[in-house]
Amino acid sequence: MKEMTKADLVEEISKDTGLSKKDTNIVVNLIIDNLIKALAEGDKVELRGFGSFKVKSRKSRKARNPRTGSSVEVPAKLVPYFKASNELKALVNK
Repeated sequence: MKEMTKADLVEEISKDTGLSKKDTNIVVNLIIDNLIKALAEGDKVELRGFGSFKVKSRKSRKARNPRTGSSVEVPAKLVPYFKASNELKALVNK
């Protein structure tokens, strides 16, 4: 299984569009930066045919330190969440 990095993505988009790698990198970075900004502001981002990104809150909970066995309080926090669209799921499961 191959791993695609941001550099690989930039190269593929650059080939497909004919844009320079420098310009493509700027566009990819702007997309990622705007996605992060929207999530940081608590917005949901939906990309039709791909999926949606949103922020979920996790409640505080008690956990156990595996080394000492003592109980530790894990504070509540916000975590990014991605849900794949049905179309993406169908393409992956061909």
